Amino acid sequence: MRYNGERGQPAYIAFRGVVYDVTDCPQWRGGSHKNLHFAGIDLTRSLGDAPHAAEVFGRPCVKRMGRLSPASPSA
Repeated sequence: MRYNGERGQPAYIAFRGVVYDVTDCPQWRGGSHKNLHFAGIDLTRSLGDAPHAAEVFGRPCVKRMGRLSPASPSA
């Protein structure tokens, strides 16, 4: 999987349709955040259970990369 933070890959996460690069964040080393959340996925649902809110996306180590593309229609 690309952008999961493993084996030198960048660590990207998504939240509310926005993609963020968390590669340089100490809490995301190796693509895992406290062994509860993993890079390479949309964490929108998970943030409700976190002990912090969306303000973490304003930290200097978090870089906004763009927006998620809409899913392709099912065949």
